[in-house]
Amino acid sequence: MNSLKRILLVEDDPVDAEMTLKALEAHHLANEVLHLRDGAEALGFLFLRGEFSGRPDGNPAVVLLDLKMPKVDGLEVLRQIKGDPGLKQIPVVVMTSSREDRDLQAAYRLGVNAYVVKPVKFPEFVDAVKQVGAFWAVLNEPPPGSVPRGNRPKE
Repeated sequence: MNSLKRILLVEDDPVDAEMTLKALEAHHLANEVLHLRDGAEALGFLFLRGEFSGRPDGNPAVVLLDLKMPKVDGLEVLRQIKGDPGLKQIPVVVMTSSREDRDLQAAYRLGVNAYVVKPVKFPEFVDAVKQVGAFWAVLNEPPPGSVPRGNRPKE
């Protein structure tokens, strides 16, 4: 039985995505991490559209979301997640380089669970990702529906 919780990483920058994946791996998180490259892909996955229409059931335990992305930006992804009754319980952690007050205020107004500014230096970036990953994927109790029905532990 596999009850590990899936992490959804939505990041368009390949360097930041690779560093995030390496940091999660270095922390020995065995969770599946699905990396999507833009907001349109994220919405397709979450709403089971297009190439994701046949994906296995279950929402991610957490969404790690960049703000500045092509096609659909992170704030719009956040707006749609938190505006949907079936998705609004999914924890969303914005991981961005933006320190702009308007982005921070907009994210919290839309219901973000945490807002993390990506450190510029690699060691600090790795440490921030490890902490975020460990909390949301290991320590935090996920909302119902984040683990596929067939993989839930028996009660």
